[in-house]
Amino acid sequence: MCQQSRTAELLSSAHAHQARYLADLAELVAIDSGSYSPEGVNKVADWVQGRLDRLGFTVDRVELPGAQGHRAGDVLVARRHGRLAEAEGGRRILLAAHMDTVFDDGTAAERPLRLEGSLAHGPGVSDDKGGLLAGLTALEILSEQGVEEYAELVFLATPDEEIGSPSSRKVTEEAARGMHYGLGLECARENGDVVLARKGVADFRLTVTGRAAHAGIEPERGANAALAAAHLVVALQALNGRWDDVTVNVGVVRAGTRANIVCPEAELRIEVRAATAAGLRHATAAIQDAAEHPQVPGTSVAVEQLDLCPPMEDTPASRRILAAAQNAAAALGFTLGAAATGGVGDANLIAGTGVPVLDGLGPVGGSDHTPQEWLDTASVPQRIALLAALITYLGNATGRT
Repeated sequence: MCQQSRTAELLSSAHAHQARYLADLAELVAIDSGSYSPEGVNKVADWVQGRLDRLGFTVDRVELPGAQGHRAGDVLVARRHGRLAEAEGGRRILLAAHMDTVFDDGTAAERPLRLEGSLAHGPGVSDDKGGLLAGLTALEILSEQGVEEYAELVFLATPDEEIGSPSSRKVTEEAARGMHYGLGLECARENGDVVLARKGVADFRLTVTGRAAHAGIEPERGANAALAAAHLVVALQALNGRWDDVTVNVGVVRAGTRANIVCPEAELRIEVRAATAAGLRHATAAIQDAAEHPQVPGTSVAVEQLDLCPPMEDTPASRRILAAAQNAAAALGFTLGAAATGGVGDANLIAGTGVPVLDGLGPVGGSDHTPQEWLDTASVPQRIALLAALITYLGNATGRT
């Protein structure tokens, strides 16, 4: 079958699945699954696991340790082998979505799925239940059409993406290793763009140690940590603009206990975002250098890196995935753009293992994390067909030009 005919069949099948997609979406949105609600996340996991079982995937359900003082829901890693060996051109593709939302328990009952024209509203309808379901539906269409020209498909569903994936990160990185491609199922941008790049993030805590003294009687015996911290704030904020696509933000400053004591200790919390790993390294080195040279005699500064999320970089390999997606979109009758964003997600972790990634392959949505969150249901058939066509193309390396 020629590629154009195959794409037309995929679109026809996606339209045929539209009614079921909306019914399933209503069912998923009706489940409270906030990141700190492991029971709710696991209800979504039960639902997703049932669908993957029916599609012939072998599902590994991993119970995760808690993190940041909270329990986590389970993570699903589902695998299905195709009939094209890697030596024959078969490729291994990872599809990644998340099951958690930012909303508290009770929100689903307060705001169940509702349709206003083509727009669906509800907690998590766009981020990420719409994308999660689009991925499952694309896999179902491929199964119905007997498409198995790939080495392996892996479907990853995580429980804690909205809080930085502290519990599931290791599982995600392990699932990504050995993959040829990563496809992120976050929903497309409001204008329909997919996501080609995401900035990486590094968080730091700087602890400034000074020397206490009575501020009225013998201030000269003290070493003011608050003053040293103030110098650091100015110096670190001045790093903005030094490198392209690197931002540095001193978001928290704490110092002192009483006005009549020369401040003996201060703390800064800093976030760095960068489009490249090199940018993160440059900013990290500059922070360390500033800490090694405090501007107030008698003070010292300790630097602690609290977290590091690698960037999802714009690379030639990810550009090739984008080109394939754009060709598929053209065959489906629309133009596909691509964007870079400062927000992070599980796609960053996948990219950090060296796997090329394209994200934002779910339907078009917006106003994430707000009561106005929406999903354009009119975009659903096209985006599901796009995803199915992209899997079909990427899964088989033979015969490509």
